[in-house]
Amino acid sequence: MNLNIVNALAFLIDAIFGIYILLVMLRFLIHLLRVGFRDAPSQFLLAVTNPPLKILYQFIPGWRSVDFAAIVLMFALQIFKFMLTFWLFGKHLAILQLFLIATISLLSLLFKVFFISIILEAILSWITPPDSYNPLNSFLYRFNEPILRPVRRQIPLVSGVDLSPLIVTLLLWTLIILLGW
Repeated sequence: MNLNIVNALAFLIDAIFGIYILLVMLRFLIHLLRVGFRDAPSQFLLAVTNPPLKILYQFIPGWRSVDFAAIVLMFALQIFKFMLTFWLFGKHLAILQLFLIATISLLSLLFKVFFISIILEAILSWITPPDSYNPLNSFLYRFNEPILRPVRRQIPLVSGVDLSPLIVTLLLWTLIILLGW
């Protein structure tokens, strides 16, 4: 098969699976962090991730705020994505190798999700007028607060500036580099 066609197909597989895995991860995190499903971003995530998860919920129960069905779906999609991609290039990996690559890839995605959401919250806090309400600001605050709170407890404000987002983003990016993904 032509290498350009293979590369284009690999890109499409990576993009389509990657976007859906991201949506499932966001739903998992919203449930885990108890952000709530009342606002528009959460409602969108529910709508696009419910079909496969409804099926999995019949077999895989959750526990407290941990949605095990979403974890299984993320791993299954990630492993299938890698299987398809490697197959396109004529390579085959053992299931253990695929599971390891999927685990590293999902951890990297998790850290990137928090990194980007913290940066986005910081940018929106600078450009949103103080007396206005933006549902995305509220959503991002509730999403990021559980990861920022422990650092905020340890690091005091410096001249009224909260340095916890800077510290957490540096730590997150360091973890991404260490994972090598």
